[in-house]
Amino acid sequence: MNNNKIKQTILIIVDLLILVLSLKITLILRYANDISKVLEKQHFQVFTPIFGLWLVIIYINSLYDFKKIINQNKLVEKTVKSVLASFFLSMIIFYLVPYAQITPKTNLIIFSVFFLVLFLLWRLFFLSANKRYLPSSNIAIIGYNEIIRKTITAIKKNPQLGFKVKLIISPKNNVLIDIAEIYDLVIIEDVHQLSRAIKDYKIDSLILERDISDMKDLQKTLFNLLPTGINYYNLINFYEEISGQIPLEILNKAWFLENLNLAEKKNFERIKRVFDICLSFVFMIFALPICFFIILLVKISGPGPIIFKQTRLGKNNKDFSLYKFRTMRVENNNQAPTAQDDPRITKIGKFLRKSRLDEIPQLFNVIKGDMSFVGPRPERPELIKELSNNIPFYNVRSLVSPGITGWDQISGEYHSPSIEDTYKKLQYDLFYIKNRSVYLDISIILKTIRTALGHEGR
Repeated sequence: MNNNKIKQTILIIVDLLILVLSLKITLILRYANDISKVLEKQHFQVFTPIFGLWLVIIYINSLYDFKKIINQNKLVEKTVKSVLASFFLSMIIFYLVPYAQITPKTNLIIFSVFFLVLFLLWRLFFLSANKRYLPSSNIAIIGYNEIIRKTITAIKKNPQLGFKVKLIISPKNNVLIDIAEIYDLVIIEDVHQLSRAIKDYKIDSLILERDISDMKDLQKTLFNLLPTGINYYNLINFYEEISGQIPLEILNKAWFLENLNLAEKKNFERIKRVFDICLSFVFMIFALPICFFIILLVKISGPGPIIFKQTRLGKNNKDFSLYKFRTMRVENNNQAPTAQDDPRITKIGKFLRKSRLDEIPQLFNVIKGDMSFVGPRPERPELIKELSNNIPFYNVRSLVSPGITGWDQISGEYHSPSIEDTYKKLQYDLFYIKNRSVYLDISIILKTIRTALGHEGR
């Protein structure tokens, strides 16, 4: 049994235990001391086929496919979809096919909620456990370029993903030799040695640098390896999954035409607009008492307006005024972009920035339609002009509404408006634009709240 099969078996067994545990918890909560053996037996008789249905739906949604769940946001999205589909199908079974003496409406809801929470906690733990306790998937990479170097680095930094790069099939050069020494990799130059190397190094996954339609020998070798059950990954898709970025080095206009079909997102954009408005009003209700204290603190922090206004560019490069609580001194302020440990930031301002409370006034920007809750960070017009001249495809960010928070902001890295940092930031923004969904937005908002509560902002 290969490594993936072992892991899949572990997942299935624990998933089944979580189904049973969720039902047990449900019965305890609902009936407490009144639960009886008969009642428990009745429920397990009804729910046992439901367990099988849920496992099938989990399987159909690729939650046992390690290529699809290495990214946490994909995991959350697929889990929510699976639980919703399972819930509604279970409802149909219970109420359209009344084969049992009970039709547990409330119990099914409670059961579904507990399963969702326990399942996600278990899967997140499992991804973490990959780091130390579970066997890794051994990878061979065909070809070498800068994206492959980044991929190898990302895999080494994130052992919880469950991958281990063993060898590279590529002509040798000084850079590749150095990388191989740093990461303890084997270099094979002759593609005809690939079959033997896969057996010797127990390779179960291959990453292909580029299209191999013009490489007949390699095509033949890989075709002959199909019976071994080896996994094949496209380099760009693999890098996107493990890093949450789109590598700019490989982008051309054709990529955008293939991956950014805005027409497909129209329904999502309508839902998102309704979501933005409703969430803004909810946050305003909770933020109103806090705002009185913030206004007082900003006022005593030094002379100047309470609300800071600045022109930014929004969707389709349309100007708008962005609102924030003032966090900087007005005197001797040249309006230059914020730097790390910027002396212009007041003591109160540091707290507001770290807690993200300075961005509360942007709720008005969201209601007006200038911004969304989630999207690329809006920049100043003069900066955008410079960045557009130096970074390819930078203006693609303006295809969607800018956000109070975004995929880049929760990446764990601080990116200044410099060209070098913006180059990195754009890779996160493009990932969001391509993959944006309700599930990804919810995930970003939840992670932003965690960042704010942990005072990790800047």
